[in-house]
Amino acid sequence: MAKAFFLLVSVLALGSVHFIHASFSPSLIVDMAKIVMDNYCSPEKLTGMKEAIEAAGSNTEILNIPDAESLANVLSAGVQGTVTDPRLKVSYEPDYIPVVPPQMPPLPPEQLIAVLQTSIKLDILEGNIGYLRIDHILGEEVADKVGNLLLDFVWSKILPTSALIFDLRYTGSGDISGVPYIVSYFTEAEPAIHIDSIYDRPTNTTTKLMSMSTLLGERYGVTKPLIILTSKNTKGIAEDVAYCLKNLKRATIVGEKTAGGSVKLDKFRVGDTDFYVTVPTAKSINPITGSTWEITGVTPNVEVNAEDALATAIKIVNLRAQVPEIIETSATLIADNYAFEDIGADVAAKLKGLLASGKYSMVVSKSDLETKLSADLHSLSGDKGLKTTSNTPVLPPLAYTPEMYIELIKVSFHTDVLENNIGYLRFDMFGDFEEVKAIAQIIVEHVWNKVVNTDAMIVDLRNNLGGPTTAIAGFCSYFFDADRQIVLDKLYDRPSGTTTELRTLDELTGVRYGSKKSLILLTSGVTAGAAEEFVYIMKKHGRAMIVGETTSGGSHPAKTFGVGETDVFLSIPTVHSDTTAGPAWEIAGIAPHIPVSADAALETAKGILNKHITGQK
Repeated sequence: MAKAFFLLVSVLALGSVHFIHASFSPSLIVDMAKIVMDNYCSPEKLTGMKEAIEAAGSNTEILNIPDAESLANVLSAGVQGTVTDPRLKVSYEPDYIPVVPPQMPPLPPEQLIAVLQTSIKLDILEGNIGYLRIDHILGEEVADKVGNLLLDFVWSKILPTSALIFDLRYTGSGDISGVPYIVSYFTEAEPAIHIDSIYDRPTNTTTKLMSMSTLLGERYGVTKPLIILTSKNTKGIAEDVAYCLKNLKRATIVGEKTAGGSVKLDKFRVGDTDFYVTVPTAKSINPITGSTWEITGVTPNVEVNAEDALATAIKIVNLRAQVPEIIETSATLIADNYAFEDIGADVAAKLKGLLASGKYSMVVSKSDLETKLSADLHSLSGDKGLKTTSNTPVLPPLAYTPEMYIELIKVSFHTDVLENNIGYLRFDMFGDFEEVKAIAQIIVEHVWNKVVNTDAMIVDLRNNLGGPTTAIAGFCSYFFDADRQIVLDKLYDRPSGTTTELRTLDELTGVRYGSKKSLILLTSGVTAGAAEEFVYIMKKHGRAMIVGETTSGGSHPAKTFGVGETDVFLSIPTVHSDTTAGPAWEIAGIAPHIPVSADAALETAKGILNKHITGQK
């Protein structure tokens, strides 16, 4: 890998410079490479460097570049490409003066206060939201000197807030020793948490950064919302703070992906020349991810432009303030209205438990909350019909002409008469009784009359997704005789506490199929809702043989409930079939008499009926 560096810089030089004579000593490349090899924070990426150094002594082409700054640029491109790290840089600086870290001078309190007020911006926003902007992460030494002032003039004002927005969009410098201080204010005192590990290459040592059990002043705690704002200019130690708190699940990062800097950069002079190499000599290794934010940057939980980050953060905080009431109200609605009272009570109790455990404390949008809530409701109840939903108004029925109805019916229903006069009927959705009643004569003429005179029938519900159950009694009635009325099912409505009997109808449009001819229903794992209610009734009364797969395990059509004064809505199944004779079909689905794959169900049914009809002849 390292040899590629020397090849790269040679190619760059040869491609753009006319060589006259060697301007620089071959030791320049050798010394520079040794600095990188001895100090670079990820030695595993330097495989082959030693061999490359030995070969570099004879590589003089690059040294013919007469301009020192051009040579430095070529060397930078080469070393960055070799190690795949843009932080490695070669510079030519004849007037370079080493930077000495500034020391905090012994200032009187009033001047220290003035310094803090210019470097730290504090505000209390509407809704008791704290806003804190720090453009430099203070280290341990400085924090010790100004700690009490920070408590009095900053932290004492932040502590009473209900949420905190910590603005690191402009923070490009800091001291690594300040990371445990900041993180610890947002964690518990005990037990100590392993926050980060810093590997220092020159000393070959790894330092564990742990949360602190003792701090000046009170902690902000672990329950109040903490939002960290970032930008592409957020760099270095500020990135470490954001990354640590993000992976501890203590903070939500909002803004832009950060710069991808380093915890420590050192500049080394190359021999006695005016060339310098900037090398990342230490690296952060997060104990949770096993990875780092360096080079790649910190990816926000919510990615928006930096200028929109504050407004987005405020929206998130305001949403989180509503979450407890939303979950509590949802639990009450489910306990009071869910079709099965015992399941509803259990779901409500567990939902409150999830709220107390902090399950919903990190939601970042209404859709995020709805997704989490729906997943939990399904998991707790096993009912896919219990979920969040939109409050979409019911559209008025379209004014169809008879000709339009005929075309619609032709598309919606599939009929055929198979071998041995076996009827085949497929439809993939149940309609509302009033709508069906209005076009019953058209359905009879263009669908039912094609199959009613067969000797046996296959009703294909493998792709039937359900729909309203209001037409179930009418459809069932075609497969029973008119001489007596049958109670098909009893439906219990939880909100009203009433039970309604579902009976066969005395009068029907068209001719009944009757109760004597063979009937097979085809099912699949997709068969749901109203289709399941039909299958359940026909199986319970022994009127049909079921062939295929266990049905979806849906529910009667759910009702929509608004959650308090919010714009969150719940879909709650409120009705269940009669359970006095055994378990209902809701949630569990209906097992077939003949279990086969959905794809094989039709051929299986045809085989059964063909054999039966042939045997009768």
